[in-house]
Amino acid sequence: MITTGSKWFFGLGLASLVLAVAYGWTTGGNGVGPLTMGYKGGVGDHLGYGVLVATGFVSIFLGAVSLAVRDAEALAEAQVAGTDTVPAVLPAGPSYWPAVAAFGVALVVIGLVASPVLFVIGLVALGVVLIEWTVQAWADHATGDPATNREIRNRLMNPIEFPAAGLLGIGIVVAAFSRLFLSLSSDDAVWVGIGIAVAIIGIGFFFASRPRISANVIVGVLLVAALVVIGLGIAGAASGEREFHDPAAEGTTAEEGG
Repeated sequence: MITTGSKWFFGLGLASLVLAVAYGWTTGGNGVGPLTMGYKGGVGDHLGYGVLVATGFVSIFLGAVSLAVRDAEALAEAQVAGTDTVPAVLPAGPSYWPAVAAFGVALVVIGLVASPVLFVIGLVALGVVLIEWTVQAWADHATGDPATNREIRNRLMNPIEFPAAGLLGIGIVVAAFSRLFLSLSSDDAVWVGIGIAVAIIGIGFFFASRPRISANVIVGVLLVAALVVIGLGIAGAASGEREFHDPAAEGTTAEEGG
């Protein structure tokens, strides 16, 4: 009997292979090239065709694994373990990764018609969701103790998440402030930079003077600050960069006019 999980993976694999063949024919593939993976003809765009074919084969492999383990069914686990009792199955904990996945899909769709940058960002978001959601689903059923499961998950992912989150935060701040400063005049950019630095130092002193402040308050303030920074960056990018003048070029023009 084919399990529910294996049906999904087999369907995804078959759909990916069909899409790969159609993509190959519509991007310059000839003859049976897309059907034979380039053995008897061209496959069109190699990158898109390769991604779809790889997705198809990986999905079929995961379907076979899901079928072999019977979707981690409790009765099957008991038979493999040689026990008479069925192991307890804990309910999955709440997860915000479906919302992030929906956001990534939206970026991919928008990027197809608007900007390649958004398309790449959407693919990266979907890749992060795939890894994080898989690890969380595995950790939720690693043991019978939810606290131990969280510790296992954090021990595996925190060494990766913290540096990645730091690099992402630095990149967002640099990109947003650069768009903001480039949209202002040279004098205004200096004063705005001083104001932002004073605000950051003031907020830091405020939190340092109150060591018993709730962690939820700190997270809320950081979230609001992130939204403000992103909003300023978007506003600066929408207004465009200021005009830059080359003094050497202006001097040459003045000499020629004289």
